Amino acid sequence: MKTSISELISEKIVSMSASERRAAQTLIAHYPLIGLKTVADFSAQAGVSSPTILRFVARLGFSSYPEFQAALQEELAAQIQSPLTRNLAPQSARPQSAFAQVDATLDNIRETFSHLPEAQTAEIVALLSRPRSRIHLVGGRFTDPIARYMAAHLQIIRPDVFHLEGQESNWRDRLIDMGKRDVLMIFDIRRYQESLIRFAEKAQARGVEIVLATDQWLSPIARFARHVIAGRTGVPSAWDSTAALFIVAEVLIAEITRHAEETASKRIREMEELRGE
Repeated sequence: MKTSISELISEKIVSMSASERRAAQTLIAHYPLIGLKTVADFSAQAGVSSPTILRFVARLGFSSYPEFQAALQEELAAQIQSPLTRNLAPQSARPQSAFAQVDATLDNIRETFSHLPEAQTAEIVALLSRPRSRIHLVGGRFTDPIARYMAAHLQIIRPDVFHLEGQESNWRDRLIDMGKRDVLMIFDIRRYQESLIRFAEKAQARGVEIVLATDQWLSPIARFARHVIAGRTGVPSAWDSTAALFIVAEVLIAEITRHAEETASKRIREMEELRGE
């Protein structure tokens, strides 16, 4: 599987100039459609010059703007695929062994972490470890189990952790108590869930800081997120794999536990004592 443009940005952003970073941030916030417009439209949206856009594209390894747009068009086509269309692949293109999916899943995990900067991971861990913050987690139809799993661990490590269960109307009711001291972690992969997108937009408008864990094609929630983790999900199957995002959750849980080692140990000890009474 090709390296996605979002992954290329993660790899190269440290070496970008300030104006190139603005171009990168604009593309992530309006992924991938802004990149399919003209150089002039892209530069106007980003507030940078047209030559900056061309330098940004070259920084990502493309020899021309049309080549960059062709890659985005490929990603857009992949982004909107359904399980049905993926299942209609020619028989010759399908894996002949179940172990092909295992190999692909392991590759997904390796590729996800090869494109996840340590500095970004540290910033996310610090955000989810802030003592006075309330942490909310939610996911879509297939990704909410990851949100529930992560919330269950974080509730042991620290206070004020909430898994947003049930329907969208229940999430909206929680918004009344959410503001600048809150962090919302969302798991969302293709085909992206409209209810999560609406909720993220409203939460961001209230000052909530959003961490998004998504796929390499980027959920539209990216435009509202402070941090975006793009995990690999594609496998030779009609269904996407969430294994890499589960490992992302486990790494964050481990790092948050280590980051708050003293308070986490005290909290776990008290829990064990209460269970023993």
